[in-house]
Amino acid sequence: MQLLAVPMASSGGSGITLLLPLILIVGMIWFMSRTQRKQRARQAETVAALSPGTKVITTSGLVGIVEETDDEYVTLEISEGVLVQVVKAAVGRVVPDDDGVDDADEPMIDGTAKDTVDVPHAGKDKADGKVQDAPKLPPTHTEN
Repeated sequence: MQLLAVPMASSGGSGITLLLPLILIVGMIWFMSRTQRKQRARQAETVAALSPGTKVITTSGLVGIVEETDDEYVTLEISEGVLVQVVKAAVGRVVPDDDGVDDADEPMIDGTAKDTVDVPHAGKDKADGKVQDAPKLPPTHTEN
């Protein structure tokens, strides 16, 4: 018995076949870095525009009003008389004002604000004012 080595047929497009995935990977890396650069620039603009009286949310979820800023830190008032100093990079976003509308300016209907809704007996027991548990659903199967 004699075995012969036969050369494999070449498709001719092997260079393109190897180059296409490489081009796609490089393109994806470029696009992701471009997006990150835009986010960093937006964050830098937000931090640069901080001024006293601005309401902000930090990246950890802390909400406060800017009291003062310096080169590295921002002092936030998180409650009346409670000041916290955080790094400027920790400021996540600025909370927009409520379009200058005060709650006192809202029209009142029968002594209540327009947006309030009266829900009678909303989950409260009449007798002692405690909240009742939610009603339980019947079992969906029987146990044997």
